[in-house]
Amino acid sequence: MTPLQLSRLIADAAADKKARGIVRLDIRQKSSIADYFVICEGDTDRQVRAITDAIVEAARAKGVRPLRTAGYQEGSWVVLDYASVIVHVFLPGERSYYDLESLWKTPSKARASATSRNGVKRPPSKDKPAGPRRRVRTA
Repeated sequence: MTPLQLSRLIADAAADKKARGIVRLDIRQKSSIADYFVICEGDTDRQVRAITDAIVEAARAKGVRPLRTAGYQEGSWVVLDYASVIVHVFLPGERSYYDLESLWKTPSKARASATSRNGVKRPPSKDKPAGPRRRVRTA
């Protein structure tokens, strides 16, 4: 089973348990730790565990087992490591706090062009006048 097929299988298993916000991120160009992240969330810790169980069972039916599982007992953020695919099942608050999607997604063209190669913002161009400066009064 290819990493792409596995990520699709995992996303489908999560959807069967009513997982919300299912996202598959292709991270092959960004990291060597995995090819894909599958990120989703459940409303309660019980649903997070049910989603996790469904993913493990679906993969096991295809002969694939996770190398490692973390966070299952707590149920707020469960990580399943399938080597080429890493699965994150969150509670909504945990997902928004860690915001993995924005950490791993490809930067937009506008954001990429606004920064130079070393990540420092470029100064405003000289053909455009800078806006008025405001003075801050102190008491």
